[in-house]
Amino acid sequence: MKRKKVRKKRHRELGGTLNDESTYLCDSCGEEIVVPIDLSAGDDQRYVEDCPVCCNPNVVSVMIYEDGEVRCWAESE
Repeated sequence: MKRKKVRKKRHRELGGTLNDESTYLCDSCGEEIVVPIDLSAGDDQRYVEDCPVCCNPNVVSVMIYEDGEVRCWAESE
């Protein structure tokens, strides 16, 4: 999967299309993490998840846009 840097802020963001999974970069170790997308949880989601690689907690944000684009990013808790 080719990575695309969308914004250059404190967090890095990867884009996708409407499907059942997306990816984010762990803010602590930089690993690309695949996460399932729960479409029934709404268009604007935010939750805490431990990185499966380094075990540090991340605040994961998911935005689902009307055109089907999915944005997923994470920041350190």
